[in-house]
Order: sequence, then structure tokens, then C-alpha cells
Amino acid sequence: MRILLLCLALLLSACSPPAKFNATELRSIDWGKDFALTDHQGKLRRLADFQGRAVVLFFGYTQCPDVCPTTMGNMRELMTALGSDAERVQVLFVTIDPERDTAQLLAQYVPAFHPSFLGLFGDAAATAAVAKEFKIYYHKQPGTTPSTYSMDHTAGSYVFDPRGRLRLYLRHGETPQHMAQDLKQLLAGE
Repeated sequence: MRILLLCLALLLSACSPPAKFNATELRSIDWGKDFALTDHQGKLRRLADFQGRAVVLFFGYTQCPDVCPTTMGNMRELMTALGSDAERVQVLFVTIDPERDTAQLLAQYVPAFHPSFLGLFGDAAATAAVAKEFKIYYHKQPGTTPSTYSMDHTAGSYVFDPRGRLRLYLRHGETPQHMAQDLKQLLAGE
């Protein structure tokens, strides 16, 4: 009888529906596979550097008046909501404004939201290449002076599972609690 119940339980667990995420699932895409950018500490980084951790990848710029600081603040709250699981998550901020966002500026801006967060940058060509790989839109909008321009850009974030597979797209404004639920599922192997 116990064996029959065990077999029934295993059969039912195999038929359970796949994980439900709050974010948009990206299971069958064939892009967003890697990047090669320098972090704000001067180290060349690739996605493989974060193997075993979930990675949240956000594209923005330090002069951004609204979307970027809001998103980074939500990422800080996400880390709090994750509790001890936060140690298994890496948030990466990729600048789409390499003209102004130097390593020094990124080193001040990004860790101000959370000490574990890393800012990534490249020259104009590397920025364009990684934006193309991740289907990120960005465009420079002239300001009143040459140095006061703004940048239009995609506002969502990408999430990789601990095996380095692109799995989720987080819409701008997603709550830290919903993001934490999704990341906990990915960290659990779903």
C-alpha cells in the first residue's frame, strides 16, 4: 500500500503545472546569451562569472531622473525581501551612457543602492553590441547644452537563472515582492 501511495504521489508531482511567474517568461528565445563588459571596479565581466547565482540585468544611466533610480530602489527592496536568498542573487546595472558614466561615477552610484550591486560599462561599440544582443532600445535626446542630454531607453530588467539561462523579463514597476517570489522559484530550480 505504501509503495502504491508513493508511486501515486510521484506520478501526481510529475503532472503538476510548471511554475507560474509574475514576470514575463522567456523560455524559448535565442538571444540575450552573454555580455563582455567592465565592472565599476575595473574587472571584465561575463555572464559565466555569476554561475550558480540568479542575475538581474538592468540597462540605464546615472543621470536618469526617474526610471533608473526607481528601478534600483526596487532592486534594493528586492534584496531585503529575499532575506538569506539575496546572497544567491547578483544585480547588474549596465549603462547605456558610456559617454558620461565613467567607472568612478558607476562606483558611487550603483553600490549606493546596495553594496553587492555592480555597474557595468563598455565603450560606445560594446554598449551598442550588448544592447543589440538583449534587444534594448536606447537613444540620446539633446538637452539645452551638449552635456545635459537625456537617454530614452527600455525600462525593464532581465533575469537569468543560476544556470545562466535567460528566463524572465521584469516590467518596470514590478513590485519587489513579486520579483522576490519569482527569484525564489528560480533559485529553487524551477
